[in-house]
Amino acid sequence: MTFTPATALALLQYGDSAYPAGGFAFSWGIEGLAADGLLDSPAQLDGFIADHLGHRWQTMDRVLLRRAFIAPDLELVAATDRLAEAVTLSAEMREGSHRAGKALLGVAVKLGGSGSVTYRQMVSADPRLGHLPVVQAIAYRDAGLTLDAAELVSGWTLVTGLVSAATRLGIVGHIEAQRSMTSARAVLAELLADTPDAGAIPSSFTPLIDIAVARGPSRHVRMFAT
Repeated sequence: MTFTPATALALLQYGDSAYPAGGFAFSWGIEGLAADGLLDSPAQLDGFIADHLGHRWQTMDRVLLRRAFIAPDLELVAATDRLAEAVTLSAEMREGSHRAGKALLGVAVKLGGSGSVTYRQMVSADPRLGHLPVVQAIAYRDAGLTLDAAELVSGWTLVTGLVSAATRLGIVGHIEAQRSMTSARAVLAELLADTPDAGAIPSSFTPLIDIAVARGPSRHVRMFAT
């Protein structure tokens, strides 16, 4: 996986935690696990990130992103989006994926992405559409990224979002956060070296994460949408 300087700079831009796509609003289960006393140390955060990457991102989000990225037209992209809706069993995870995807899509539209502009019209007409990994495929393709680059940004923005949430919740400090991202880099690099089969069916097995997210609406006070 080799990138030109221009692509490397684009990766820095789109992978920056300051990119205004609303990622700061989602903890993807960290807040719930922390509230239940199941995540309260840097080591546990590292394990959580590895589980999220290996048992959800690699087998679900990455598979959906790849399908959408190589789809020859937006109707097939929409079919992948509806598949994402069908295989995301948790209502709260579906809602979170929709919210994060629509936030990213809104930014891509404002930046003038032609595919993003057309796809937002389709999303407005079908409430099943707009899942994050599918929108990532469209937005990053509009930005001129290759599939390899789009996958890298997708995985890395998940890592930075999780670490940022843990930092804001006080689970780790800023130096510990950097150590967690260093550990996550190795995990993500290993996963990126293992390309999913072309016919892979998207799936995930993160029961503790799903339960933590599902319990979110019942909590009296929360900082994150998921």
